[in-house]
Amino acid sequence: MEKKDIASYSFEELQEEMLAIGEKGFRSRQIYSWIHEKLVDDFEEMTNLPKTLRQKLEAAYEIRRVEMEKRQISKIDGTNKFLFCLKDGNMVESVLMKYKHGNSVCISSQVGCRMGCRFCASTIGGLTRNLLPSEMLDQVYRIQELTGERVSNVVVMGTGEPLDNYDNLIRFIRILSDEKGQNISQRNLTVSTCGLVPRIRQLAEEDLTITLALSLHAPNDEKRKELMPIAYKYSLSEVLPACKYYFEKTG
Repeated sequence: MEKKDIASYSFEELQEEMLAIGEKGFRSRQIYSWIHEKLVDDFEEMTNLPKTLRQKLEAAYEIRRVEMEKRQISKIDGTNKFLFCLKDGNMVESVLMKYKHGNSVCISSQVGCRMGCRFCASTIGGLTRNLLPSEMLDQVYRIQELTGERVSNVVVMGTGEPLDNYDNLIRFIRILSDEKGQNISQRNLTVSTCGLVPRIRQLAEEDLTITLALSLHAPNDEKRKELMPIAYKYSLSEVLPACKYYFEKTG
């Protein structure tokens, strides 16, 4: 039996799950805190849970983590680049950038990418798969663990097109900004897109306060089509009004 990905559960879903397996509702608050606040990835370390519950969790659930394969540190500005290995052996990249106002982390949302932008190495092999919310979260968690420093800003601008992994992206944002977890302000979260117009408009309706960044790369449709195949599907006359709509809805 495949274990359930417990770190991708929202707090409300975790509450329902604990009640469904016959546990008290308050256990969900403890477990959620261990995973998303204290960043523990082993049920045995959850010392305020009864041993019987820890065994039950171990048998049916998993806390997916990413393992650092390689780390490079810039001698110029201290920027850290991480190569993380996922459970299935696939690799993704994350970057830690240090600024006076705090630490910013750029994470990946997919293994590979199907958008085909000419200037981007992420798309060379096409799309392998979407990342789970837990795998997106754990890039942030592991960097904090490896550096011993708090992350204050997160940018979803690494490998992949975030809006092409829409449902997992939204879940990731809500968990990362949950006050019962890392409580990173949504105002400090940025999502980059090459211009998936329907998703931009859908994102505007999510009642989030994140920043949306558009990868424009060209001043007109003709040049943009040379660089970004998505421009054949969505012209600037569609993309820019969608961005304006997002701004009007979210500020």
